[in-house]
Amino acid sequence: MGRISVSLDRYVLVDIDDIFVAKKGIRMTADDVMALLESQNRLQEMVPGWKFNLGFSGKYYKNGYPEENVGDMTLLEHVNDFWWFGHMWGHTQPHLLTQTDLEEQMELNKQFAISHNIPTDSGYGVAPHHSGVYPVHEPLYDAWKKVWNVRVTSSEEYPHLYPARLRRGFIHRNIMVLPRQTCGLFTHTVFIDKYPGGREVLDASIHGGELFQTIVFSPVSIFMTHLSNYGNDRLALYTFESIIKFVKCWTNLNLRTVPPLQLGEKYFHLFPEERDPIWGYPCADRRHLEIWAKEKTCEQLPKFLVIGPQKTGTTALYTFLAMHPAIVANYPSPETFEEVQFFNGKNYYKGIDWYMKFFPVPANSSSKFLFEKSATYFEGETVPQRVRALLPSVKLVITIIPPSKRAYSWYHHMRAHNDLTALQYNFHEVITATEKMPRQLRTLRNKCLIPGMYAKHIERWLDYFPASQLTIIDGEELRNDPVYIMNDLQKFLNIEPFYNYTEHLRYDKRKGFFCQVIEEDKTKCLGRGKGRVYAPMNESDAKLLKEYYQPYNIALEKLLTRLDYPVPGWLEDELQ
Repeated sequence: MGRISVSLDRYVLVDIDDIFVAKKGIRMTADDVMALLESQNRLQEMVPGWKFNLGFSGKYYKNGYPEENVGDMTLLEHVNDFWWFGHMWGHTQPHLLTQTDLEEQMELNKQFAISHNIPTDSGYGVAPHHSGVYPVHEPLYDAWKKVWNVRVTSSEEYPHLYPARLRRGFIHRNIMVLPRQTCGLFTHTVFIDKYPGGREVLDASIHGGELFQTIVFSPVSIFMTHLSNYGNDRLALYTFESIIKFVKCWTNLNLRTVPPLQLGEKYFHLFPEERDPIWGYPCADRRHLEIWAKEKTCEQLPKFLVIGPQKTGTTALYTFLAMHPAIVANYPSPETFEEVQFFNGKNYYKGIDWYMKFFPVPANSSSKFLFEKSATYFEGETVPQRVRALLPSVKLVITIIPPSKRAYSWYHHMRAHNDLTALQYNFHEVITATEKMPRQLRTLRNKCLIPGMYAKHIERWLDYFPASQLTIIDGEELRNDPVYIMNDLQKFLNIEPFYNYTEHLRYDKRKGFFCQVIEEDKTKCLGRGKGRVYAPMNESDAKLLKEYYQPYNIALEKLLTRLDYPVPGWLEDELQ
C-alpha cells in the first residue's frame, strides 16, 4: 500500500518594505536597529541562515528626527548583515509612471545603493503597493530588467488579494512573481495598545490562527512588513520570534530560508503549473482598478468573439459583422492579418496591454461593440479558461459545417499556401496517418480532423460559459442565406441600431457567394483565397470520414437538441 508523502520543508522570507520611508516619529532609532540584529541572531539559531530582506527608497534617507536619522545610518553601518532589494526612489506607484520616469527613479535608487555599499545584485524587486506587478504595467517590467536585472518579485494581488490562501505565482517576461502574504502588521500597526482587537488578536494569529496556518499550509511564504513595525513597540520582532518558536514547538516542520532568487526557483519547482499566468478582468476588482493606469479602460476589450473553427466561414462572418455601423473589429495583425490570436498561443504571454492595442478606445462606450475573430480559439484546450478570466461577460460565436468538408477544405488550404507536407501527401494519406508517421504529417492530420469534433470542443467552452453567452451558426446557411443569419445574430448580440443586411449583401454569380454591396451596381467580395473550388472528395474518403465523425456527430446532435438549437440539414444527412 502506498502512502501520501508531503515535504516537511517550509521556506519563510520576511521583507521589510519602506526602509527610510516612514514618517517622523515612527521610524527606527539606533537602538531599534540593534534590536533587529539581535532578533535576527536569535532567529538564526532556529532557522539557519535567517536574514531579514530590506527594501529601500533612498530619497527618504535621514528624513526623520535626529535620533531616527542615526537609526538610518546605523542600518547602513550593518549593510552586510541583511539582504537588500530596491523599492522605488520616491516610493511612487509604478502604474502612474512612464517607462522613462520609472528608469529615472530606479537609477536614482541604484546610485544611492552604490554610494552606500548596498548590494544591487539580489535580482529581487518590489513595487510600492504592488502597483504594476498585477495587473501588469509593462513599463515596470521593462525598467526592472534594464536597471536592476530583476528576475523575481512578489505581490499579494494575483489573482486577488482575498482570500489570501488562493494567492498564486506566475512568470511574466522572465520575471518570477511570487505570492506575498501579510502577517497582521501594517504601516499603522506600530503600538500594541492600538492593535485592532488588542494583543489577544495578534497572539491568536500566532498560536494556531492565520499566521500559523499560512506557514503550515504554504511550502513558501513571503511576508510583507514595514520599517515602522520594527521601531516603536517592535511588533514585527515579537511576531516572528513568537511564530517561529510556536511552529518549532508544535510541529515537526523544517523551517528554512533562502535569498529571493533561490526562493523563486524553489517555488516554481514545487508549482510548475503556475508558471503560465491567467490574465483576469481588471475591472471586477476594486483593488486592481486602483493600481491600473488611468488611461486604460475595460471598454477597450471586446464584447464578443468569433472563435471558429477554421474553414467554416468565419472570415465571411467577420466581414459581414464589420459592415455594421455599431460594430468595430480589431485592428489587423502584421503577422496573422485579421486575427489577433491572443488566447491560444505565444501572444498570450505578451499580456493584456498588447491585446488591448488591437482595439480602439470607444468614443462612446455604449454605442460601439468591439469584437475580434480568431478561428484558432475553438479547439484550444486552455483557451476557454483564459477567455473566461479576462472576458467574463463576452459572447461567443461559433460556426459549424460538415466536419468532413471542413477537413478537406483545411487540407486544400494548406496546399494553396504551399505547405510542404500537404504537397507531399494526398488527402487520404493525411487523414489515415498513424502515430508512426512523421511528426509534420501527424500535425497536419490533427489540424484536419480534430476541429471537426465539434461537440467535444463546445462542451469545453460550456464548462466555463453559460449557454446564454454562446451561439452556434450553421456555416452552410451562412453561405446560402447570410441575411437571415446576420439578422438573427444581431438579436443574440443585442446590438442596436438594427442593420438591415438585405440592403447590403448581394449574391455574386461569378464568385458563387454573397458579397458586400458598396454601390448600387458594385459589390466587394472576399479575396481569391476564399471560396476556392477544388476537385470533389473521392467517395472512399468521404465514407471513411463519415464513419470517423459518426460518434462526434451524434454527440453534436444531442448537444444542439439540449441547447434548443435546430439540427442543420447537413447533420441530419450525416447521421442517416
